[in-house]
Amino acid sequence: MAKGRFRCELAVFRLCTMSVAVLLGLGLLAAEGRRSRCFLNRAQERCVCYNLSEETAGSIIQCLPATVVEFQGGDVEKYIAFPVTDLDPSVIDTLGSLVVQKIIIGNVLVPEIVLARVLRFFSYTHVKELAFESCIFQGTGDWSNMDGQSLPILSLSFHNVTSAPLMGQEQAFSSLSTWLEALEELAVTGSHATSLPCAIGRVFRALRSLNLAQNSLSDGSLSPAFCQGAFPQLQNLSLHHNKLSSYHGVCEGLELLPGLRHLDLSHNKLTADPSSSCQWPASLRHFNLSSTGLDEVPTPLPPSLEVLDMSHNHLRAVDISLSSLKKLFLNQNLLQAVPPLRSYPMLDTLHLDNNSISEVPWDQVKLLGRLQDVALANNPFSCSCSGAGGLQTLAATGHLGQGWPGDYRCHSPEQYQGWPVARVSVSVLRCDPAAVVAPLCVGLALLAVAGAVCLVRTRPCRRP
Repeated sequence: MAKGRFRCELAVFRLCTMSVAVLLGLGLLAAEGRRSRCFLNRAQERCVCYNLSEETAGSIIQCLPATVVEFQGGDVEKYIAFPVTDLDPSVIDTLGSLVVQKIIIGNVLVPEIVLARVLRFFSYTHVKELAFESCIFQGTGDWSNMDGQSLPILSLSFHNVTSAPLMGQEQAFSSLSTWLEALEELAVTGSHATSLPCAIGRVFRALRSLNLAQNSLSDGSLSPAFCQGAFPQLQNLSLHHNKLSSYHGVCEGLELLPGLRHLDLSHNKLTADPSSSCQWPASLRHFNLSSTGLDEVPTPLPPSLEVLDMSHNHLRAVDISLSSLKKLFLNQNLLQAVPPLRSYPMLDTLHLDNNSISEVPWDQVKLLGRLQDVALANNPFSCSCSGAGGLQTLAATGHLGQGWPGDYRCHSPEQYQGWPVARVSVSVLRCDPAAVVAPLCVGLALLAVAGAVCLVRTRPCRRP
């Protein structure tokens, strides 16, 4: 019986260690019972382990029911010479029963030779997302064992990582091509990336989303990265917080992306060259140009845009025509008037918070009232008829967005300065005299005509 118990415990130990090997993707690692701890949040189905070690399986067992497992810290270098053998069928079946969907590995020095040996074991799991945060990738690995190997991982992300330059690693990407050709989401953020080789982009044939934010990409690095045949299925591209400087240079660098729908260029200091004839991909629908330092709307814009975000810039006027535009964000600019809404027949959302708009003309109030979401908070409103009356009328439609009434205050005249616009008394006679005078004039005219008719009819009845 003791022998049977020993075999049972040994089987559990092997299961735990092999499970951890796959979960980490870094070797046969486990959490040390005393100095290392794993904490399971059952409500979120998330388990976090700290300070990885090989000593015991310990509290790693409690992570097995989690769908998200996160490992922070540990020493992986000692496993460079650790032998990794093929798994027996029983362990493969057990790994297939794990419910983990996402693995996060943070603050670890990762020898690529270790990662290359065990990455193929992920094929026995249901892990869909793998993320590395604040890691250092060291050396080079032998990726030949991954030739023709597919993995269930569809989303791969690297944030604040350090590694050898991608140039010259085409062979590694070739060995991983069977997996990478099926990858749908890739993020390399905050990692000081300056370039992306053309050949690597051609491997990601199914990639839908690419996040390259918070790097050091320049205008000249885009054309080589997004060359002919690279990222043929790409729809979402984020380039915010890079070192891009030319609006038209970016346009020229991305013109070979036929299916691009969402583009984020925010937080780059852009300038526009009016002489450029570059055309954006016709598929582009969502365009984020917020916080780019622009003082005018650059042209050309993608012709079929549905969402345009130009908030947090230095725009003083917006006069463009986009017949398909549905959402326009212009908050935090220097606008002094509402843009001409007749140029956007499909518009349903307009944000104009924190500008220099003092009044909303009555003809614009009627057009704004047709929208579903209007925001005009924190503007220096003149509480005249068009300043207060127009806003009150707009608020009555129920479409004035967040901030009403507290963030709508009078800037002038002096007697109303600081007042909430909603508190200013507005009479119809004082604010829209035409609404009263015109019907009054018509009424008086009709009365005069009626009197004349009556006089004509009564004259024959009088005696001479």
